[in-house]
Amino acid sequence: MNKIYNPKPETWSTILERPTKTVDDIESTVKGIFKEVQSKGDIAVAKYTSLFDGVSVPVLEVSQAEIATAIETVSKELKEAIQLAKSNIEKFHTAQKTAPISIETTDGVQCWQEKRPIQKIGLYIPGGTAPLFSTVLMLAVPANIAGCKEIVLCSPPDKKGNIHPAILYAANLCGVTKILKVGGIQAIAGMTFGTELIPKVYKIFGPGNQFVTVAKQLATQFGVAIDMPAGPSELLIVADDTAVPAFIASDLLSQAEHGTDSQVILVSTSKALIDEVENEIQSQIELLPRKEIAEKAIANSKLIYVENDTVALELIDEYGPEHFIICTKDEDFYVNNIGNAGSVFIGNYTPESAGDYASGTNHTLPTNGYAKNYSGVNLDSFLKAMTFQKISESGIQNIGPAIELMAEAEGLQAHKNAVTLRLKDLKI
Repeated sequence: MNKIYNPKPETWSTILERPTKTVDDIESTVKGIFKEVQSKGDIAVAKYTSLFDGVSVPVLEVSQAEIATAIETVSKELKEAIQLAKSNIEKFHTAQKTAPISIETTDGVQCWQEKRPIQKIGLYIPGGTAPLFSTVLMLAVPANIAGCKEIVLCSPPDKKGNIHPAILYAANLCGVTKILKVGGIQAIAGMTFGTELIPKVYKIFGPGNQFVTVAKQLATQFGVAIDMPAGPSELLIVADDTAVPAFIASDLLSQAEHGTDSQVILVSTSKALIDEVENEIQSQIELLPRKEIAEKAIANSKLIYVENDTVALELIDEYGPEHFIICTKDEDFYVNNIGNAGSVFIGNYTPESAGDYASGTNHTLPTNGYAKNYSGVNLDSFLKAMTFQKISESGIQNIGPAIELMAEAEGLQAHKNAVTLRLKDLKI
């Protein structure tokens, strides 16, 4: 890892650069596949599944028989772990429900707001070397709580044309209505336009590689919403001498093993802790099955020493981490003052992996600095707020003259007339 001591604020933007790649070439590829899926539907989906995943899938939709087999395949212990996580995620997201609000803004003018579910949801669940069945829980559970009618899940098939059993088990457990064996750009395009077998959805959720990320962004040009802009996973830890070096190293490595383009950063007011964490990383990384991936991510990462908590906080807010761990004596300083972070983990016994799996918070979070202006996925992500109003005869008389004046000032005579006619009617 790169050690940096007391960096000057004017260098922070350079030091904190993410290891992201240019999307120019990716974008042209994505646009080409989108165009083909839009015009040729499932034929194009099959073509790119064969090209990118190396497998021909005769039937895209997962059958009930396949789901039943998957349920039998998943071990009892893993089922219990998934059910525990599901229970905690349900509790936290159910607690996010809000009651309708209603107010009489003026005598005779009643306004209220209610939240209604987005009816058709698409979930993208990566497969490959790390089948993220935990993401099924994070997305399908709140979608069900919100009351979404259709929950479509796409996940890439393996070389045998199957989806990982744990993904199928979690999807069935969480009420997913349709599961399709399709991944990558073609999955996002399929859910954007709809094909013979892939339903068109109104909003797409879920992580993916840089091709999937660009595909989701392109989907927004065709009237489909997405959860948030996203990129490679990232973690920033702030720690002092009260932190446990072995714990810090394990958390940094837990994010580093996600992918070669992941980034992890330690910001500390202790040079001794930085040295100890570096040694722990070198020791622990040797034992990881995904060592090669973690090593490449670690090469993009930083160990940064700063003199005090105030400087540390300013630097962290500039970065806007996806995951933010606080292991300091004065943890309240960071908890109370942090402005930009996707999800915050506090204390030596709160690993980031708890949020990834089973504490109850959502792990689908803004990356690449988008924590400065985006929230992570929550119950409201699956809802839309609708406003209602009802105006009585006295109500239109109370606010009508103001509407007439404002409409005339803007030069919108028809707007004014819509009120004037009603006011005249009431005077008859």
